[in-house]
Amino acid sequence: MAFFIRKLGIDLGTANTLVYIPGKGVVLNEPSVVAVSEIDNKVLAIGSEAKDMIGKTPESIIAYRPMKDGVIADYRITEAMLRYFISKALGPWNIWKPDVMVSVPAGVTSTERRAVIEATIKAGAKNAYVVKEPILAAIGAGIPIQESKGHMIVDIGGGTTDVAVISLGGIVASTSVKCAGNKIDQAIADYIKKTFNLAIGDRTAEMVKIKIGAAIPLEEELTMTIKGRDFIQGLPRTAQISTNEIVRAIDKELRQMVKAIKDVLQETPPELASDIIDQGIIMTGGTSQLRNFPDLVFRKTGVKAVLADDALYCVVKGTGIALDHLETYKKTIISKR
Repeated sequence: MAFFIRKLGIDLGTANTLVYIPGKGVVLNEPSVVAVSEIDNKVLAIGSEAKDMIGKTPESIIAYRPMKDGVIADYRITEAMLRYFISKALGPWNIWKPDVMVSVPAGVTSTERRAVIEATIKAGAKNAYVVKEPILAAIGAGIPIQESKGHMIVDIGGGTTDVAVISLGGIVASTSVKCAGNKIDQAIADYIKKTFNLAIGDRTAEMVKIKIGAAIPLEEELTMTIKGRDFIQGLPRTAQISTNEIVRAIDKELRQMVKAIKDVLQETPPELASDIIDQGIIMTGGTSQLRNFPDLVFRKTGVKAVLADDALYCVVKGTGIALDHLETYKKTIISKR
C-alpha cells in the first residue's frame, strides 16, 4: 500500500520543515537549511545534514536558510528543498503526484503566496493548497474553528509570531510580526558578546535558549557553561551563564511578541473578546515552549494562556486534518492551483 500516498501536509518554516501524511502522522522534521557549493552553485545537502554544516563549512560551501521570516527568500533553493522533502516523505516507490497543503504566515502577501504555490507545484505536487498558519495551528490544537465562538491562537515559530482571533472558520483579527525564535537566538548571542566578550554561533545560542532560557525570571536559576571564541585574544574560552541573565537579554524580543498579542486583542470585537477571556489564549509553535511563556502572556494581558499539546506539531497536524476534510474547510483554504 505504500505507494498510494496521495496527500501531504507541509509546515514550511523558517527554522524547521515538517511533513505530515494523513493516517501516518509526522513523517519528517528537519531544519530548513540547504548547503550549496559556491563554485558551481550545486546543492550539496538538505535538512539535518546541511544544518550540521552551519558555521563549520569551508569557504566554498554556504549553508543557506532559503526561508526568511516565514516567506520564501530564495526561490530556486526553496524549490530544491521542497522537492527533497516531498520525495523523502513519499519514499522511492511512489508513482502518484500528491496533493500538497502548505502553511503560510498570516501576513503573507499575494505575491509571496503565489511563490509558495508555484514552488510546490514545481517540486512535484499535483495540486497545491495554501492555508494561513493560525488557522492550521488552531485545527491542529483541536479547536473547533467552525463554531461561532472566538478563539485566540498565538503561533510562535522561528521567523514569525502569528496572532489571530478565529471565529466561524475565518480570521477576524490578526497580525504577524517578524520577531520569533531566531531573533531570540540573536539577542542571546549579542548579549554574550557584549557581556563576556565571547563569540558564539547560532547553534550554541539556540542550545542556551532551550536549556536555560525562560520568559520570566526564575527563583531557582538554571546555569550552563558556554563555549566560544574570545573576542580579544581570539582563543577558545568558556563562561557560565544563568537563566535570569537570558531573561534580561531577550526582554526586548519578548515585549515585541506580547505587543502583537495586545494589538490583536485591541481590535477584537467585544463579543469575541468575552469568549477569549473564557477560553484563554492557545499558544502553539516551537518558541512558545520557552519556559513560563504562557505566564508572561497572562501577566501582560490579564488573559490566561495555555500551551497546546505538541505545540511544535500543531500547524503540520492541522495540514493533515484539513487535507482529510477538504470539504469542511473549503472556505478557510485560501487558494489552490
